[in-house]
Amino acid sequence: MTLISRNSMVAERQSSLRTAYAAKPERARTVKWAATRNGEGVDAIHSVVEVGKGFGISHRYGIDAAVGGDHDLPNPGDALCSALAVCADSTVRMVADVLGVPILDLRVEVQGEVDVRGCLAMGRDLKVGFRSMSCRIDLRVPPGTDPQRIAALRAQGERSCVNLDTLRSGVPVEVAFEVQAGA
Repeated sequence: MTLISRNSMVAERQSSLRTAYAAKPERARTVKWAATRNGEGVDAIHSVVEVGKGFGISHRYGIDAAVGGDHDLPNPGDALCSALAVCADSTVRMVADVLGVPILDLRVEVQGEVDVRGCLAMGRDLKVGFRSMSCRIDLRVPPGTDPQRIAALRAQGERSCVNLDTLRSGVPVEVAFEVQAGA
C-alpha cells in the first residue's frame, strides 16, 4: 500500500522541486532573514524586528520581567517558541496533505524553560540558554483514519521539521560585532 495521496497539493508542488534539486543540489539552499531596527518605540527593553526579506512584516518585542523588562510584549524566548510551533504546525499540515490524512483540528504548543540567572551573569557556570523545551502536538483526524498513515505522519512530521532538527542538533552560529563611533 502506498502512503502518498494522489490528490496532494503539496506532493504535486514538491515533485518538480525534488527533480530540480536532484539535478542541482545547490538550488535547494535557501536563506532566511530577520533584522532589528531603530525607530519610534525602541528603547532599552523594546525593539522592532522585521521578519523575512520583502514581506514588509515587522513585530514589536519586549523583554521578560524576569530580567528587568516590562513583559508587555512577546520576548525573544517567546519568538523562539513561536518559531518551533509554526514550523511543527506547517510540517504536520504538509505531511498530512501528502499522506492524505485529513486534519479536523491541529494545535501545537511549545514551552521552554530558562534559568535567567545565566543571562544576568550571576555565575560563569550558569547556562544562559533554554534548559529544556517541549513541543506538544494535538491532532484530531476523522474516525477510521488509517493507523499506518497516522504513524507515518507522526514519524515524518517530526523528522522533517527544520526548527526541531536545528534545536535538537545545534548549528554553528557566527557572530560579527562591529562598533562605529558616531557623531
